[in-house]
Amino acid sequence: MRKFNVTPDLTPLYRSAIGFDRLAKMAEHAAVQNGNTGYPPYNIELLGENRYRITMAVAGFSMQELDITSEGDKLLVKGNKVANVNDERKYLHQGIAERGFERTFQLADHVNVVGADLENGLLNIDLVREIPEALKARKIKINTANNTIDSE
Repeated sequence: MRKFNVTPDLTPLYRSAIGFDRLAKMAEHAAVQNGNTGYPPYNIELLGENRYRITMAVAGFSMQELDITSEGDKLLVKGNKVANVNDERKYLHQGIAERGFERTFQLADHVNVVGADLENGLLNIDLVREIPEALKARKIKINTANNTIDSE
């Protein structure tokens, strides 16, 4: 049987957010480059002009088994399932993956992680693009011999 690598189509995000297209492309590129199996599945949402959310399906993982690290322009999410030696269950079918994972996201310039929460088996990681004052657009005055004209 042939396996096809299916990556999510993030094209709608490219049209609606400036700066986020780079984040989405880097995330897609990293997933293909690292040979990720697509586990755990995740979504990337645009919540506002400079607000984003990564939602990962981490059913079966507790807060103690998840680790989120943000360093520079990389966001690393790890899940290490703790083996229960007293677990004597015998599965007839085990379709819920309980294997550990490590997923890396490349963050765009000035995108910071502001929080994370775990609810109903979904890990939500909130991101904000905070542009420094020095890089924001500012109004420049144009001087003439007779008067000053404001320009944008």
